[in-house]
Amino acid sequence: MHNPQLNKHGELQHLLTIEGLPKSIINHILDTASSFVGISDREVKKVPLMRGKSVFNLFFENSTRTRTTFEIASKRLSADVINLNIQASSTSKGESLLDTIDNLAAMHADMFVVRHAQSGAPYLIAKHLNDTKQNHVHVVNAGDGRHAHPTQGLLDMYTIRHYKKDFTNLRVAIVGDILHSRVARSDIHALTTLGVPEVRAIGPHTLLPGGLEQMGVRVFTDMNEGLKDVDVIIMLRLQNERMSGALLPSAGEYFKSYGLTPERLALARPDAIVMHPGPMNRGVEIDSAVADGAQAVILPQVTFGIATRMAVMSILAGTQG
Repeated sequence: MHNPQLNKHGELQHLLTIEGLPKSIINHILDTASSFVGISDREVKKVPLMRGKSVFNLFFENSTRTRTTFEIASKRLSADVINLNIQASSTSKGESLLDTIDNLAAMHADMFVVRHAQSGAPYLIAKHLNDTKQNHVHVVNAGDGRHAHPTQGLLDMYTIRHYKKDFTNLRVAIVGDILHSRVARSDIHALTTLGVPEVRAIGPHTLLPGGLEQMGVRVFTDMNEGLKDVDVIIMLRLQNERMSGALLPSAGEYFKSYGLTPERLALARPDAIVMHPGPMNRGVEIDSAVADGAQAVILPQVTFGIATRMAVMSILAGTQG
């Protein structure tokens, strides 16, 4: 079956999901990102690779952090950035999603960065652009429903590669609300594609989706058992809005069983790194002593996120339809 993300030459045309992406393309993105990180891990260079190109940020769902890093990444590539407040725009007057896309494409858009509460919305947009022969416009999925968040998955892989160098001898644990997490799904697909021999999912039964074993993941409901001897711990944000009801007793109870404390971190390898896609709920899924501790790489993740998003956009901008 044709991969809707790739053009007929097998090059990246849109970034919609990590699932099914060839390992060579993931590595190409990570290598490109590495060329944008400056001498120190804290800085990202500015380059003119997208001068004269227009990037439209279409966020149908709120997100300060992802939108801001995409905006910074676009500007570091010298692109023109247009942020649209969709809630206040014509879609609220009944214009369909695809009508909005056609109108923006007519304004000479080169790229749409799309976040949407509905799983599959970026696919719909990419398919529409291909069907209407507007192949010069590229789509980047900035998070769709519970489905995928590919640039977060890629920046997580960049971070792991930066600190651990090699994927093929790692144990990686993903902890928390995996059921609602598009980041977890993207990370699992990326880790298994890159050859990580052991990916673990840790959480209460109510927050673990079915089918994880089929994705090659070892499932643990006991945090202490799951963290034993791991090299990388990816903590997930507890989706607070879903905390009540049948899924969890309370935030305090959750922290008691699944919060990452210094004592629990000590069960992992001594050089294990702690990651978090943000924003963090301190005292719910992670203890402040860990979040601010020596093993946390949560702030470098944000910096690497800019370089990784620059890599994705510059590769897409250089691809013909």
